[in-house]
Amino acid sequence: MPVEDINTQAWQVYGQRQLAHAYTPPIPDRMSWAPWEGVGPGTEVLGDITGRRVLDIGSGAGHHAVHLAQAHGARVTGIELSPTQHERAVSSHTDVPGVQFSQGDVAEYLAGAEPFDAAYAIGTLGFIDPHRVLPALRDGLRPGAPLILSLLHTDLHGRGPSTEVAPREQMILLRDDPPLPTQMWVLAPQLWEDLLTEYSFRVEAIDLLDHPDENAPVIQQLIRARRLPDRPARVASRPRSIRPPVAHAAVGVGAILLSEQGIL
Repeated sequence: MPVEDINTQAWQVYGQRQLAHAYTPPIPDRMSWAPWEGVGPGTEVLGDITGRRVLDIGSGAGHHAVHLAQAHGARVTGIELSPTQHERAVSSHTDVPGVQFSQGDVAEYLAGAEPFDAAYAIGTLGFIDPHRVLPALRDGLRPGAPLILSLLHTDLHGRGPSTEVAPREQMILLRDDPPLPTQMWVLAPQLWEDLLTEYSFRVEAIDLLDHPDENAPVIQQLIRARRLPDRPARVASRPRSIRPPVAHAAVGVGAILLSEQGIL
């Protein structure tokens, strides 16, 4: 089975289990970029998003999108691949002003959407091939738009990030249900920076967020990047014209080389 299909199936089952338990996460008082609260920065890493169009990648139950709309006046679109996760969001928050939820693949969605002013993914982008999703985000964000990514760095078993761009098995752990196997891109910060740079983003900061329990080995990395401005098209040569070149001032140095045969 293709890697991303494995992840789609896992999140489908995850959503089904959460629906069966009738669990809806509370709307947070502040943004938390790690699975635990009170660690790291808050919404300020997105900049001023009042009235701005913001994309929530892998929006899940939709509680982060609702927080940004209600507390910060953003216009948030949550895109979620799993139908059951999407069902959780719309069943609880479908009438919240400033929030809309779409079900589908983020790369396909961005291909037909108006570019966004900001985007973020809390623990979700690592389940998508970066060589597929990052160029879609480049085209789906306005030049200068922030992209904030919360990604796994070291897992619960103390296994650190990979030094090659390849997925590996990770488990989604649930309190009352069996774990769900997934394939995840858990990459070293330098790899993420190289990938983002390749696809026209500038990385501004990478923070490692430790678990508040000193005995817990899991670490989350928070990447703050920004979509670079579009480069103007290069002109290979001056267009043909019968007009002379435009005069301009220049400073230079000249020399005359003399020999027995004359001037060279």
